[in-house]
Amino acid sequence: MQSSQSPARADRRGARSSSAGVSAITGSSSRAPASRSFRSNNNEAGENRRFGRPAPRGGRVSLPSDARRSDGREVISGRNGRVKQFIDPKRFVQEATIAEKAEYIPQHDFSDFAVHPRILENIRAKGYEKPSPIQDKTIPLVLEGRDVVGIANTGTGKTAAFSLPMINDLIRNMEHRCLIMAPTRELAQQIQEEILAFSKNTGIRTALLIGGASMNIQVRDLKRSPRIIIGTPGRIKDHLQQKTLSLSTISFAVLDEFDRMLDMGFIRDITSIFALMPKQRQTLFFSATVDDKIESQIRNFARDPVTVSVKEGVTADSVKQDVVFFRQKEEKIDLLHDLLISDGRGKTIIFDDTKRLVEKLGRELVARGFRVDQIHGNKSQAQRSRAIKRLKTNEIDILVATDVAARGIDVSDISHVINYSQPSTYDDYVHRIGRTGRAGKTGRAFTFVQK
Repeated sequence: MQSSQSPARADRRGARSSSAGVSAITGSSSRAPASRSFRSNNNEAGENRRFGRPAPRGGRVSLPSDARRSDGREVISGRNGRVKQFIDPKRFVQEATIAEKAEYIPQHDFSDFAVHPRILENIRAKGYEKPSPIQDKTIPLVLEGRDVVGIANTGTGKTAAFSLPMINDLIRNMEHRCLIMAPTRELAQQIQEEILAFSKNTGIRTALLIGGASMNIQVRDLKRSPRIIIGTPGRIKDHLQQKTLSLSTISFAVLDEFDRMLDMGFIRDITSIFALMPKQRQTLFFSATVDDKIESQIRNFARDPVTVSVKEGVTADSVKQDVVFFRQKEEKIDLLHDLLISDGRGKTIIFDDTKRLVEKLGRELVARGFRVDQIHGNKSQAQRSRAIKRLKTNEIDILVATDVAARGIDVSDISHVINYSQPSTYDDYVHRIGRTGRAGKTGRAFTFVQK
């Protein structure tokens, strides 16, 4: 039960050494127990001065004098000796901009696509009315048998864009099989859930091959002759090495979020996997970005692919970004506490460097009365899935995560992203804050910077 009194800082710190008097919050509100109020100041944005002053696009922000390395190098040493790219703290400050965009008018209805009637029934059952841009432009090409490179933002309906024509192909060609690769366990799991909905009552079996889950169960599923195999490159390669998986009859291959798979170092695994598939196959690539490096890799795997681009502005543009300056590490947790009880905070993801630090921070926030769970690489897939489900169903409103475990999190109503530790690269930063500011909404992102 939530206390009606605002504990002092000493009281909150005392909670770390004793669980007495600390009660869990079980209500539906996203707010944590009250804490001390913000210190009075003349900040024109009405926020505590310690959270930095929002600067307009192109504006200036005052930085600590030791923010840059004296030798001018572009890397700094992170925790546990990890090497991090130096990121100018000014890049963490930006106003959100939501551009007005015209409503997309699709050229097709789902009924226009030459797919099996059962697929159309499942589309209607899902409540889909009109194709999204990537679906509208991609599905006809895939139905023609073309290799396709689809460039689109996350959350634009890419799974349906490849799964609807793929399922149609499997229904009409009983000897065909499909392999789908994704960079993370969470994304692979989401793809399977979508495919199960679109393939309902078709008799098509699937197998999910991801790390952190039982190999025995996966071997059992593979023995049942699944028509669709979904997995991460590492676990797929594990099954190939153990000879529990054969790719000799794969006729349809999909690589989702291909750019992220390259960023995560999967190219060698992907190359070895493709070498075991027939050359006569249809191959689809979906990516948020396509540069020269990605194009070069695609040419190694695809046959005269058609590129379809419906990418809009970067997600970071819809996120209001700011910094939280701190002097001593000991004050970070209190600054975070104040931030978490600020007005307007909804579901929040907090990023920290390592598994140990994620666990430590999660325990501290629970002791302070927040509703928290954690995900990182040492968590089993069941634990990670349960944590994300708890966030989606409002059982918790804070998720503490490492970068690796957080890739693939798809929760639509995240209001805040907090970088309790700075990311290793600016690309990682953009990916982190891309968890908020989605579906036309404005998000908030805060990054802790030591003075």
